[in-house]
Amino acid sequence: MQEALRTGPFSLALHTALAARGLALHRVRQRLSERGITVSVTTLSYWQRGIRHPGRRESLRAITALEDLLNLPGQALSQLLEPRDTLAHPAGRRYSTLVGSGMGDVLADLEAPQDGGLHTVMQSETVTIDARRRLASRESQQVLRAHRDGVDRYLAVHIGEHGCATERVRITGFVNCRPGRVRRNQQAGLVVAELLLDTRLRVGDTTMVRYHFQDGTGEPSQEYSRAFLFAGSPYALQIGFDRTALPVRCHSFTQTSVSVPPALTAELTLNTHDTVHLFEQEAVRGLLGIRWDWE
Repeated sequence: MQEALRTGPFSLALHTALAARGLALHRVRQRLSERGITVSVTTLSYWQRGIRHPGRRESLRAITALEDLLNLPGQALSQLLEPRDTLAHPAGRRYSTLVGSGMGDVLADLEAPQDGGLHTVMQSETVTIDARRRLASRESQQVLRAHRDGVDRYLAVHIGEHGCATERVRITGFVNCRPGRVRRNQQAGLVVAELLLDTRLRVGDTTMVRYHFQDGTGEPSQEYSRAFLFAGSPYALQIGFDRTALPVRCHSFTQTSVSVPPALTAELTLNTHDTVHLFEQEAVRGLLGIRWDWE
């Protein structure tokens, strides 16, 4: 265990320390709860497997408490974490690894940099699948924080299913934003809309935006995922199905990039409103979503 604590990585050190103490994750969650710290068993599992990296303030409190619970020297786990300044530029992924072909040309056409100066600190999405099993619409609400001065726009990205008629996809800005320039790549099924913010942001400023894509033009859909360039933000996704066309099973999944197969993470059950959802307290960089089987 001493070697793992000395050299890391964090996930191995945590896994080794938990194994040495013989504590089950549900017991760890309970002990943390008794100290007023809420961390799910899933999150603890992700930390020790290296799928997720603690970064939020509450998560860092949990790590400090874990050091005490596991009888570790002070900072034994904390020192293995990468430093994170919530107002500094977060480490991000390139669009091409998460969205695929076509995004680079669109960014160039919009004269938009890879880093637009904003990152998401909270997000929820509602996706509607129609009676013909097509992705009919999606609505997103996001809290955005600027890590650069002078930011006044955000790029909203929509990827339709195969056969999507991008010229018929429409975007509406509902709250604190309005659509500016829109670029479409028919071959990639890609629509990128420039959302003009109602105010110019300085470093550390936040804004909340809500916008809606209307689609329903592609082939039957079997999954929906969100690409995260930055890690650490809470994310909620709800998929709603038409009652006349319900899937037989649904799973949440993660994917590190479009070039590797997805990894199923949990089976999801349709509720009485014909919806399924997932929630992640700290989304990791990559793709996160829900997929389903029709039969």
